[in-house]
Amino acid sequence: MDNFARLLKESWTLVEEDRDRLSGRFYARLFLLDPELRRLFPAEMTGQGDRILDAIVTATQVMDDPESFDEYLRSLGRDHRKYHVDAAHYATMGVALLDALRTTAGDGWNLEYDQAWRDAYAAITATMLAGAESDENPPYWHAEVLTHERYGGDTAVLTVRALQHPLVWKAGQYVSVEVPRHLPRVWRTYSVANAPNDDNVLEFHVRTPAGAGWVSGALVRRTKPGDLLRVAAPMGSMTVDRDSGRDILCVAGGVGLAPVKAMVEELAGWNRARWVHVFYGARHADELYGLAGLEELVAVHPWLSVTPSCSDDPDFAGERGDVPDVVARYGPWTSHDCYVSGSAAMVRATLRALAEDDVPPQHIRYDTFGNL
Repeated sequence: MDNFARLLKESWTLVEEDRDRLSGRFYARLFLLDPELRRLFPAEMTGQGDRILDAIVTATQVMDDPESFDEYLRSLGRDHRKYHVDAAHYATMGVALLDALRTTAGDGWNLEYDQAWRDAYAAITATMLAGAESDENPPYWHAEVLTHERYGGDTAVLTVRALQHPLVWKAGQYVSVEVPRHLPRVWRTYSVANAPNDDNVLEFHVRTPAGAGWVSGALVRRTKPGDLLRVAAPMGSMTVDRDSGRDILCVAGGVGLAPVKAMVEELAGWNRARWVHVFYGARHADELYGLAGLEELVAVHPWLSVTPSCSDDPDFAGERGDVPDVVARYGPWTSHDCYVSGSAAMVRATLRALAEDDVPPQHIRYDTFGNL
């Protein structure tokens, strides 16, 4: 296994700096092999290639960790049912992937690399198909928008109700969302911002910077109560370890508050002995849209503390600075279970601060929007 993982990681270095060309060749070959596959993808392909390649590459990079490998791929297989992908499609994608890797890597590619990717892809698809076949839930749920509230020009909090079959998730997980009325066949992942409930109601926190985020833009600016969305199978492992006796640190930046809020709500139902420290950061005070709700929870749960911070607001009365720096000032956190959610830059900085604090990696879980 060590040699197998080494071959995969070593061969990836031949193409990782040329992802756009790899993606272009992959899709050109895929649609040439099976033109019917084109209908499974959105009309505008920009960005789609990166998401699929990221999934494949992530899987190959954890081949030396069988437990994570199996869990990740089974959930990925369940999620990919929303694309109506079957075993024949996976086989065609494998041929296209190997062709794209060979032509992009050039003379550095060899037979050992080729066989390693063949074996890896076979294992990947077998596990994904097993995950898909074992799931009795539908490929996706239709969900009606119940409420939609704007915060400033770029953030919205909305609730939806899944209309068929119970949708079972764990606090801290995320789901893929499609807005079929505006962007058919385009999916984007969002963390569920509330704890599981019997009403099939999910809450989402969505931010869309100006000029970015197709699905996020539609959810923030064009969606209204009564609209129908599609929600795919829950994924993600940033969930509370109920068997742990350690206290909990949660670090959230911007709409990264969503999974943290869900975990705190879940903890409110059973926690009595573990201290929970939430650090919630933004640039300006008016971007701390979820602070009032957190303070309501603090008022009724003595084990919970919330420390807000702003990085670019000199008039803010609370902590000032980037939230990873604020967290570091309040340490040490070596005896805590740590959960981090936010932008890629914020997550990277927080992971660095926790590493400098000697927090064991196995005690850290994180969720990021962006390329970490």
